[in-house]
Amino acid sequence: MSHLTKDQLTKLRATLEERKAELDQHFSGNGAEDSLLGDSLILSTGELSSVDNHPADTGTETFERSRDLSINTSLAEELTEIEAALARMDDGTYGICEASKQEIPYERLEAIPYTRYTVEHAPTSRDTGARPVEEEVMTPPPAGAGEGRQQNSGRFDDAGAWEAVEDYGSASSPVTPPGQDSEDEDS
Repeated sequence: MSHLTKDQLTKLRATLEERKAELDQHFSGNGAEDSLLGDSLILSTGELSSVDNHPADTGTETFERSRDLSINTSLAEELTEIEAALARMDDGTYGICEASKQEIPYERLEAIPYTRYTVEHAPTSRDTGARPVEEEVMTPPPAGAGEGRQQNSGRFDDAGAWEAVEDYGSASSPVTPPGQDSEDEDS
């Protein structure tokens, strides 16, 4: 017998079914952009070729697709959890922690109606703090690189931006090494 009242179960089931309907509608392909996420970038953008596009445009489009795919993956996981919660309601195991077999408080179920765990036994965050594998093979910057260019604990002061870069020349002036005046070269 569940520790939840019939009214509580009815309310939670309605919440789960409402969210399931929203997610089903999202995945039903109502928006053409959702149905094209798995297709090639050229097909999803409607362009005949990606060659004539500026690289930043292609980068933006790639970022947007990646973000949309990530959101869809997260929503698909939520839908799976909701369907599993509804199945647990049907078989009478809803509201019982899968790890400890303790009752999950109603307040927690109100907040996350598809949860399978009590707060104490909830899986930890997916963020493991792991660094990208590329960092293992990166070489450190050359000694002295960037020294003295940024003050104030790494913050860059926009007001002094021109002064910070003018030592390195411009497109219309020759490049003079920092600390050497252009008059020194003429002598």
